Amino acid sequence: MQRYFVSGQAQQGGIVAISGDDAYHIARVMRMKPGDGIICVFPDGRTAVCEIEQIANEHVQARIVQWKEERSELPVRIYIAQGLPKGEKWELVIQKGTELGAAGFLPFEAARSVVKWDAKKAEKKVERWKKIAKEAAEQAERTVVPDVRAPLSFVELLSFGQTVDVRLFAYEKEARNARHAALPALLSRLRPGGALLAVFGPEGGFSPEEAEQLRQHGFSPCSLGPRILRTETAPLYLLSAASYEWELRAPNGEAERA
Repeated sequence: MQRYFVSGQAQQGGIVAISGDDAYHIARVMRMKPGDGIICVFPDGRTAVCEIEQIANEHVQARIVQWKEERSELPVRIYIAQGLPKGEKWELVIQKGTELGAAGFLPFEAARSVVKWDAKKAEKKVERWKKIAKEAAEQAERTVVPDVRAPLSFVELLSFGQTVDVRLFAYEKEARNARHAALPALLSRLRPGGALLAVFGPEGGFSPEEAEQLRQHGFSPCSLGPRILRTETAPLYLLSAASYEWELRAPNGEAERA
């Protein structure tokens, strides 16, 4: 059943009013008709099965049939910060990272970023990134759309780090020196409802100055295993490791059985 994230103002009693791109998608792309079912997700994470009652002038009206209990979110919030990579790599990270449960995405301007942020195109770029996250969240049947920010300065990134419980940065020197214990230890420190900020460098990695500043602000350097990963692969590795730690591994250390 197709899923749509709707605004808090969309619900009036048992009726949900849908407009804009979602209404267009229902009417023109999916070619739905009155009587068809959809799932509506509200900003507070509540989810309802709805039945379309009316489609007119790209406005859709649906009736709530049943509220659903869903548990598709990670029990911890993981924010992905990355030095702006080139091409479509950042969009890939947003899409796949959303599918893997990330709570938010924070690009930042790193010393070795090949891409330079164009402020003139900022609004359209961020709008596109948010759309990618929304569509990925719908596909993954999530109940929350991740927060996607405009690029931060390095100083702003360090400041954001003070708002979370655990801070780390992926550092290839840790992998080359076979120091692999930090990531499991940091993940085990988190508690349900806690937040982690994971920072990844661009293609050229962190400059020595950036690595030192991160350390000074409480970010722990981490290996992501014995292999050196591409900048767009590293965040997905971390999210997968977090999913195993928090969703697949039982408290006694054995995988949960279905």
